[in-house]
Amino acid sequence: MDLTSKKIAFIGSGAMAEAMMGGLVRKKLADPGKLLAADVRQERLDELEAEYGIRPYTDNAEAAAQADVVVLSIKPQRLDMVLEQLRGSIKTEALVLSIVAGTTMQKISEGLGHAAVVRSMPNTPAQIGEGITVWIPSPSVSEEQKEIASTVYGAFGDEIMVDKENYLDMATALSGTGPAYVFLFMEAMIDAGVHMGFSRWVAEQLVIQTIKGSVLYYQKINQDDEVHVAALRNQVTSSGGTTAEALYYLEKAGFRTSLSRAIWAAYQRSVQLGEGQSVHIPDTRINNDR
Repeated sequence: MDLTSKKIAFIGSGAMAEAMMGGLVRKKLADPGKLLAADVRQERLDELEAEYGIRPYTDNAEAAAQADVVVLSIKPQRLDMVLEQLRGSIKTEALVLSIVAGTTMQKISEGLGHAAVVRSMPNTPAQIGEGITVWIPSPSVSEEQKEIASTVYGAFGDEIMVDKENYLDMATALSGTGPAYVFLFMEAMIDAGVHMGFSRWVAEQLVIQTIKGSVLYYQKINQDDEVHVAALRNQVTSSGGTTAEALYYLEKAGFRTSLSRAIWAAYQRSVQLGEGQSVHIPDTRINNDR
């Protein structure tokens, strides 16, 4: 969808907001002169203006009042203050897109006094145009506004619209938090390589290309015929070989269970945050007696 006639205001100009702006500009989906960025940091606005040609604002309400699309791209702890600032400033026919983690559509809609709201969960690879965003529109969002949302989110990666809001908490745990699991896995593999005797540089290259190549191989295979990941794993696993030995140890150590429990814990925390429950620091000590 061509958004060049639309004014899009970003309330908050952090890394994810920049990813959206950059994607829209690079793909020529929006007019840089109609991208408005609001932030309290003038130096940050100067950077974005120089890089993308956007229009800078230090007043959130002033930027939002002009926009056809308002993107809430702020930290969750600043949300209540920003909603109060914006209440009454947004055009009746405007669309509000939120990427604020753990915040329900109801809270945003009630805080702004505005019905057309989309809640979304992008992830950090969006910063290089390789993200995945899960999003859900409120009942008041029109079909045209859904197309707008799809275009904005598609500017920095893939996007999936869902029909139940609890899927956003699931996406937070799986794809939103997911890069951290991948980076931890990479870190463990690299450290193992160094422990065996590789230089860290060589270990990093081996791990990076192995993970990258494995994902691309899976995608390539599935272009022609749908294949379960377990089938590809079995292709690499010879009876009595090194891979079988490694996988046996991972299963014995509870690799699948640990990962599944970690994702479930992240999901529960996302639900808690959405319900406004306070965040506590859990006891992370391991009981070795069990």
